[in-house]
Amino acid sequence: PGRLEGVTPGAAAPALPAMTPVEETLADLWATGVSRVHPVAHVREALDELGALSAARLAGTPGETNVVVAGLVTHRQRPPTAGGIVFMTLEDETGIINVVCPPAVFQRYRGLAVDAQALLVGGRLERADGVANVRATRLRRLPVPGRVKARNFH
Repeated sequence: PGRLEGVTPGAAAPALPAMTPVEETLADLWATGVSRVHPVAHVREALDELGALSAARLAGTPGETNVVVAGLVTHRQRPPTAGGIVFMTLEDETGIINVVCPPAVFQRYRGLAVDAQALLVGGRLERADGVANVRATRLRRLPVPGRVKARNFH
């Protein structure tokens, strides 16, 4: 009386399937804003196949080398004194990568440069005064799990 048929107090809940690593990362990012695993780590194998260097590997690469890098876009800046150059910071699971996007490249890839949450960048590695930058020649959208907001044009 007063109970649904077939329902008993203390009945065991059905077992749920385990989350995939990507689902765990997404759940962590949604719930806390951080995760044990960086979203780019989930696509590293594919990036390696494309020849994309991680930030850690880029550190040991000589200047004036053509490179491909990838990461989440964490910052975009277009200072009025920079002659139309856009500066971006990418972050992968090993560190950060500075990207310099010349005006012609920015105009060609404007939609991606302004909107993509993650990028695959081809360009030339420049080194000066202990700082490394990738001077972009081409941009591609990088599909990664989750949604990360960049700090744009501040």
